[in-house]
Amino acid sequence: MNRNIIPHLAIAALPFLVTAAHASSDEAWKQLAADVEDKCRKAAVAIEKPDAVVDPFGTLHYGLALVKGKPKGAKGLIVQICVYDKQEKSVEIGSEMDVEKLGFTPAR
Repeated sequence: MNRNIIPHLAIAALPFLVTAAHASSDEAWKQLAADVEDKCRKAAVAIEKPDAVVDPFGTLHYGLALVKGKPKGAKGLIVQICVYDKQEKSVEIGSEMDVEKLGFTPAR
């Protein structure tokens, strides 16, 4: 076997080893989801009693949630996309989107 290939194989395997070392526990995922839900609900100031549905894992860098509810001072049901920066632990919330225009059927 060519000995020059061993260092290259080790370097190629490094990202997989680092990812495995940083794998989160079930409790850590639950804590992340709870923080995303809490901060996204607070950020949804246009919604009365906002309800957040959190993506259980999000992306590598972001937690994601859909926040829905009745718009303050109006009728109907709206949804907002919420993005949580995992490093900064901050959120940004998107515009109000009418559920009917999205084609969602409201739960009864």
